[in-house]
Amino acid sequence: MNMAQHSGTVPGDFDLTMGELRTVVRYVVMHAEDVLDVFEQAVPDDPRPRAAIEAAWTFVNGANRTKLQRVASLDAHRAARSAPSEAARLAAQSAGDAASAAYLHPIAQASQVGHILRAAANAAHIAELTAGGDPTLGDALLNRSRQRATAVLSDVLRR
Repeated sequence: MNMAQHSGTVPGDFDLTMGELRTVVRYVVMHAEDVLDVFEQAVPDDPRPRAAIEAAWTFVNGANRTKLQRVASLDAHRAARSAPSEAARLAAQSAGDAASAAYLHPIAQASQVGHILRAAANAAHIAELTAGGDPTLGDALLNRSRQRATAVLSDVLRR
């Protein structure tokens, strides 16, 4: 075990504690959970996105990051690729993102920010799709996403 792992931080361009990482995963998984029913209504017999959300919550609730999050993430992303609609695809993708967020790299790159914010953006886009393209619902969900962003999450995003 290296010193960063021992001290509870994830090495990268900036420090990221396990507590901060759990905050990030909580933010992502809340958004993924909000749209899970979109996937499950479209593909009721596919448990992979729900399993990814459960794996994310397992980490948020204090368990170590394990193969569980990695495998569940990959499985949910596979479910997204075979989804029958864009909304179902985005919902499964969000679930996969929730599980993979446990392995977010503290690298100061826009792609890493996308891993944090994509599930929120997907939820807003799904709302617009289900409302026939009306951006009003998407805007409302983005406002809710901003309200869900804690000071810790905002600090991580600024880094």
